[in-house]
Amino acid sequence: MADVLLIDRTDGVATLTMNRPESMNALSTELKDALVTTLAAVGADSSVRAVVLTGSGRGFCVGQDLSEHVQLLEAGDPAPLRTVVEHYNPIALSLAQMPKPVIAAVNGTAAGAGASFSFACDFRIVAEEAKFLLAFANVGLALDSGASWTLPRLIGAGRALELSLLGRPITAQQAQQYGLVTQLLPADQVLPAAQQLAAQLAAGPTVAYAGIKNAIHYAATATFEQALEREAVLQAAAGATEDHKAATAAFVAKQKPVFTGR
Repeated sequence: MADVLLIDRTDGVATLTMNRPESMNALSTELKDALVTTLAAVGADSSVRAVVLTGSGRGFCVGQDLSEHVQLLEAGDPAPLRTVVEHYNPIALSLAQMPKPVIAAVNGTAAGAGASFSFACDFRIVAEEAKFLLAFANVGLALDSGASWTLPRLIGAGRALELSLLGRPITAQQAQQYGLVTQLLPADQVLPAAQQLAAQLAAGPTVAYAGIKNAIHYAATATFEQALEREAVLQAAAGATEDHKAATAAFVAKQKPVFTGR
């Protein structure tokens, strides 16, 4: 595992830490490659039942490493234009479609693709000192990393346009008012709280969680009838799991269910 991305596995929780604190975890090619590979791996690993994404140092992630980007542009290298397809799209898809809960522990500034990554997660535990900034327009770029899909669904189209077109940072407190924040905490409490929530979810019915995420994402672009059909398919799959059978038996016996994720 590259030093730019650290991974800790504890009690079914994989904590991924973007580790370029000197640049507030700006997304170099090395870090993007590591995120693509590692997110795919933890998504496919049945022993991982919840994921936490965070950053080291003062920032969560400030988006594309512009120093690297500029060097490639000046050299006429097409890599900067390919990175959306090669890196940002797979990362955003892995976060949003992860068949288990994903929590962003936003310990500091989340800007550009870094902000977009946090929007693709299921929960955002945010430091009181953190800021969110969609800086794309400030450097003459459109949105990427799924922000055009995730942000309007979190806060509405009007707010999403405001943040995207004006390119102004908003405080964690404003983000909470807009509906972006699951929990607002002092910076030193963000990661422990995210890991505690992840541990709680990791002890839950993983297959059911995956079905819930799948249903909600599918319904965003489906008719009501199509959503009902998808719910029926996913409910049948969940109903056949050991977790469902064990939970119903525990309910009848007036006991607390123990979920295994199967």
